Amino acid sequence: MSRKQRLSADDWLRAGLQALTVSGPEALKAEPLARTLETTKGSFYWHFEDVPRYRQALLKFWRDLTAKMPKAPTEKPEAVAQLHEMMRDGFGGDMATEAAMRSWAATDPAVHATLADLDRARLDHLAAILRQLGITNPDIAIALYAAKVGMSSLSDASADEDALTTLVDLVLALR
Repeated sequence: MSRKQRLSADDWLRAGLQALTVSGPEALKAEPLARTLETTKGSFYWHFEDVPRYRQALLKFWRDLTAKMPKAPTEKPEAVAQLHEMMRDGFGGDMATEAAMRSWAATDPAVHATLADLDRARLDHLAAILRQLGITNPDIAIALYAAKVGMSSLSDASADEDALTTLVDLVLALR
C-alpha cells in the first residue's frame, strides 16, 4: 500500500495558480482545491489560516515567480538578445496565468496594486534594455509591453511569438 506524499504549501499555491487560470478567482477556495489535489481541507488549513491568507500567499508566490528579471545588459548584442527573449518568453510565468491575474486585479485592490508595482518594474527593465540600444522614447517600451501582455487575450495566441518578433524587429530597424 502506497502512502500519499504530504502536500506542501507550494503544492497548494501551484494548484491555486492552475485553478485561477482555468476558473478564475472564485476557484480559490479550500474545498475545490482539496478536491483537485485529492486531499482534505484539513491539509489546506494546516498551511493557511484561512482563504484570504491563502489568496495573499498565492499573490506573493506568483509575484515572486514573475518578478525575476535578468541584469540589465551592458552591450548592444546582449540587449538585442534580452529584448527578444523577454518578448518571446514573457516574465517568468505563463501568459495565461498573467491574464487571469489581470482579470482578478479588476476586482481585488491587492492584486491590482501588486500588478501595478510589477508593471512598473518590468517597464523600467524594458526601458533600460531599449536605452542600451539607443531607443529612448518611453512610449516604445510601453507599446512593446502592452503588446506582450495583451497578446494572451487574443483567441489565436499561437501567433503571438511571430507577431511579437516582427514588432521587435520593426522597433530595432527604426533605431
